[in-house]
Amino acid sequence: MNSKVQSLKAFLGGAGRLALVEVAGTKGSTPREKGAFMLVSQTAIFGTIGGGQLEYMAIDRARQMLLSPLEGEMAAKRPEGVLAGGTTATSSTAATTPSVGFADISPSRGERGRAATTPPGGFAATLPSRGRGTRIEVDEVCATLDVPLGPEIGQCCGGRVEVLIRLVDAALAAELVAAAEAEEAHLPHVYIFGGGHVGQALASTVALLPVHGVVIETRAEALEGMPETVETRLTPMPEAEVRNAPAGTAFAILTHDHALDFLIVAEALKRDDTAYVGMIGSKTKKATFRNWFLKSADGAEAEFARLVSPIGGDAVKDKRPPVIAALAAAEIMTALVVHGAALSGDRPHDKVMAS
Repeated sequence: MNSKVQSLKAFLGGAGRLALVEVAGTKGSTPREKGAFMLVSQTAIFGTIGGGQLEYMAIDRARQMLLSPLEGEMAAKRPEGVLAGGTTATSSTAATTPSVGFADISPSRGERGRAATTPPGGFAATLPSRGRGTRIEVDEVCATLDVPLGPEIGQCCGGRVEVLIRLVDAALAAELVAAAEAEEAHLPHVYIFGGGHVGQALASTVALLPVHGVVIETRAEALEGMPETVETRLTPMPEAEVRNAPAGTAFAILTHDHALDFLIVAEALKRDDTAYVGMIGSKTKKATFRNWFLKSADGAEAEFARLVSPIGGDAVKDKRPPVIAALAAAEIMTALVVHGAALSGDRPHDKVMAS
């Protein structure tokens, strides 16, 4: 299993000189939340702060900082309207560049709520803004961009983002790895029972999400070809895995055997700390399970009411495995967010999962 932490370590170790680009503050509607980050080298990136012109500008500035001091000085003195990679800008000094205030600024920019000054020996630029400036402040190891997300940069989010850019040294790299390890340890779990066509498709979808995916099978061959970021478990008694799953786990049951599905679902419904219990199948299969669950498995109506079946809902009449997987993944993520928000006391739409 290849985790996000391993991918981060590989990038940090093999990409050469790097800059950390981090969302330090937000106001209004923005593509990413405070704390979202990406790593930038001269030839590659890891992560995202939301894409669009905001990200292009940040990458451009980060790559200027990665140049040698002489190259960086030359980049800062390019003719008016030209930055690395073709981005336009107008160079100026702190005395002539109007500063744009920001309500939530990072400690490196001085007192909270006050516009910062250009660092000693640094460089300030205002990008064309049709009346509203994008503030860029730079020294040798740190830069801050204060960007309004409006039509002047080709984005219509309407909010404002402050981006902090720092050169990555050994201490900062270790800090990033430690934070990623802590985040990974608290990811919600998604248990996928069954590695058939839908199981494979769902595993591939889950591999892209901020969750710890686990595929459980009784057949060794069904676990072949699973995504590297998804854990696999081969066991003759998959229902036992339900009992040992962490609290808040989402269970998606879609094995090759209906009787086995019933055993696994029954175990999952007996727990009262799950985020989601879903079973693939038709309304007839669900009705058959209900009859067995209530009469033969000592189940209760309240427990049965928590079962989601068919998984992915029935609004889209498409039974192709990738379609079912996409719909089920969206359903599972929604359930995980709602469950997490209920535990923390947040409103579901305010809950942001780690990324």
